[in-house]
Amino acid sequence: MRQKIIAGNWKMNNDKEETKSLINSLKSISFSKDVKVMIAPSYIHLSDAAEMLKDHKIDVLAQNMHFLNNGAYTGEISPQMLKSIGISKVILGHSERRIYYNETENSLKQKIKAAIESNFEIIFCFGEQLSDRKKGKHFDLIKNQLKIPLFHLESNSWKRIILAYEPVWAIGTGETATPNQVQEMHSFIRGLIKQNYNDDLANRISILYGGSVKSKNSKEIFSQDDVDGGLIGGASLDFSEFVKIIESI
Repeated sequence: MRQKIIAGNWKMNNDKEETKSLINSLKSISFSKDVKVMIAPSYIHLSDAAEMLKDHKIDVLAQNMHFLNNGAYTGEISPQMLKSIGISKVILGHSERRIYYNETENSLKQKIKAAIESNFEIIFCFGEQLSDRKKGKHFDLIKNQLKIPLFHLESNSWKRIILAYEPVWAIGTGETATPNQVQEMHSFIRGLIKQNYNDDLANRISILYGGSVKSKNSKEIFSQDDVDGGLIGGASLDFSEFVKIIESI
């Protein structure tokens, strides 16, 4: 049975007190043992978050990391630095990193290699632009976004991979892919894993959906056969909304 996962990506939001307040509120809720809950605060609050949650089932993620452990890379954060504060999970490939910071399939391949070598768990994000979907190129684009960074990995490395399909046109726009569109793409993604590896591996990989998920649409999206949870952006900053989403899976 695949792991059900809800991960909150807080992006560049919440100061120190807001971060602590939201974490304390989440700690007060008894979530189902069948659902893995994760949060990704900003870098400067990761240490506090890790300390606050060290004896709790909520996991803490970094939103990004460099592929080297040290060097003259001003402003970057390494796997070694993250591990030193108790962080061993990371989001890689988010569309905002691709768009604003020019991350490519090849640079993400380096980051994934570094993450696996450092024993990190990875939520790997990918998704098409609206123009790609309108041109009917979305399946080919997703195939390429997965092929270079991931499909060279040995099967054993996939135990550290969680996939997150996030159509760029639905991130922060209020637009959401229909449940049928989500299922169609998730089924396609699982099929690619089967083609490149085997049925057993494909059936064990959790594939999350992200893109304007809210409590009003989460249950229907999460009920699709190949959807194993969500990577939640803005809605994860609202305590009551985030809890409703978690409880809807």
